[in-house]
Amino acid sequence: MNAAEALAQHRAFLAEIGEDVIIRRIGVPDVTVRARVVGYKPDELVGSIVQGDVKIIALVDTLGDRLPLITNDSAVVRGKVKRIKAVDDNTRRIGGTLIALEIQAGG
Repeated sequence: MNAAEALAQHRAFLAEIGEDVIIRRIGVPDVTVRARVVGYKPDELVGSIVQGDVKIIALVDTLGDRLPLITNDSAVVRGKVKRIKAVDDNTRRIGGTLIALEIQAGG
């Protein structure tokens, strides 16, 4: 699978089962992105990951000028504001091309 195929699959996946998430940064307008929001399994609750945290999978090209995301940013998920705690920009990288971010948010 190449990067273009992976991006097309991610777009279809998010269109079908994703939801709108607002990415908020102080001093700039909010951006709404289509993302997949999932919880962490009990065996993943280690280190800084705690019960109630969520993983947000969002396409990089939908985040625009919010990149790079920082820990002062927040995500509004189902009406609740969650602080961005960490951003994984490796897991969804295909052949060196970043397709999507996995964002840990909580609070």
